[in-house]
Amino acid sequence: MSFRPGPMQPPDNQILTAAQMRRAEEELIAGGTGVDQLMQTAGRGAADWVWRVSGGRPVTVLCGPGNNGGDGYVIAQALHERGGPVQVIAASEPKTDAARTARALYHREVCGTDVSAIGEVLVDCLFGTGLTRALSSEHTALLTRLAASHALRVAVDLPSGVDSDTGQPLGPGLPDYDLTLALGAWKPAHFLMPACAQMGALRLVPIGVGAVPDAAALIARPRLHAPVADAHKYTRGLLVVIGGAMPGAARLAATAAQGSGAGYVKLLGEAPAPDDIVADPQPLANALTDTRINALLIGPGLGRDAAARERLTLAMAENIPAVLDADALVLLTGRLQAQRTAPLIATPHEGELAALERAFGCAGEGGKVERARALAQVTGMVIVAKGADTVIAAPDGRTALAARASSWLSTAGTGDVLAGTIASRLASGADPFAAACDGVWLHGEAARRCPPAFTAGMLAAAVRSAYAACL
Repeated sequence: MSFRPGPMQPPDNQILTAAQMRRAEEELIAGGTGVDQLMQTAGRGAADWVWRVSGGRPVTVLCGPGNNGGDGYVIAQALHERGGPVQVIAASEPKTDAARTARALYHREVCGTDVSAIGEVLVDCLFGTGLTRALSSEHTALLTRLAASHALRVAVDLPSGVDSDTGQPLGPGLPDYDLTLALGAWKPAHFLMPACAQMGALRLVPIGVGAVPDAAALIARPRLHAPVADAHKYTRGLLVVIGGAMPGAARLAATAAQGSGAGYVKLLGEAPAPDDIVADPQPLANALTDTRINALLIGPGLGRDAAARERLTLAMAENIPAVLDADALVLLTGRLQAQRTAPLIATPHEGELAALERAFGCAGEGGKVERARALAQVTGMVIVAKGADTVIAAPDGRTALAARASSWLSTAGTGDVLAGTIASRLASGADPFAAACDGVWLHGEAARRCPPAFTAGMLAAAVRSAYAACL
């Protein structure tokens, strides 16, 4: 996997592929930081977290043959120095110079794989970033046996047996973890399904890696502000939400948009709207001639019949920044998209992503990041490939991944809320890529603030609270 060059991300916010991480470490070494020093920094930084988790309880560290195993020896030595009970199990002898050095600096017994280890905390240092093949049957059996006999499990860098670039397991039967400690930088797998679901809490252990020019980014909390003193509803942005056959979806989107920064949200269509949302029943062609419109949202509840196609055609004919969601993504064609120069943001789930790939001749190959980036480049749209994991890709190569969000978002209508939130940020004047990132973050934070089994309506109402947290 590769990413096109984009703005440099802060080191604690960037997401590096295995190849990027290797180059970053090589730059540190070229700058005078030795491999052994890097391993000590990583291992002792990870040991700080293991110490907190263990609380003085027995820890078992499983070490592999490479540098991830070397990190494990450093962790074990650091815990021992603090007086913590620790046992090291070596899956095999160290095979790198740095790992051998770390093993030599661990001044206690190292156990073989036949030892019976029953402890409180398992630290998985078997394999980390860069693994490209499945674990051997022996390693899988060892890892699963130890995982089953320990109450808490910590993965160092990544759970063993996971492809760091795609988030795909390289073999069956891998255990779940309570905590995963990313060494040096985040990796794509930390935020991509299915791997991210097994990682538990995520923490970053810095080792001095600098900003990488072409790195993807972890979506961060937006930097928002109150309206300026002389603001009015139009200067804050007029968003028009185009309704359709199922008006409830458009109302959900409009409600979310009200809490996301736009000063004026107007719902076009004949269906009734809440008192605080302006409903405009005039013909769509007439309504869209308002030159004060800053952004459009079309798709939630649009339908897929002839009337829906006509509404989409009229919306696309106006060269106004727009967010396309739901049914609009299924009806979209290259011909409709080609006539526009104003920015477009598309928010497909997996099925809609595949429909767009077919419509625009994309092969749909690779992982979610690669697919989103390819579609963005072909269409010129910012792509928000949403779901249990979310990837945002811009035509210029900028790429961002979202932190894992609440699984309670798996309910009808939450996608409409997301579309309204992104469209509101677009109407407020944000760059399309930034609007998408802001909207995804606010959506996830709103979900975090909702009680379990929340409805889409509750989520839409919580968006304003998430927005307030960013002021």
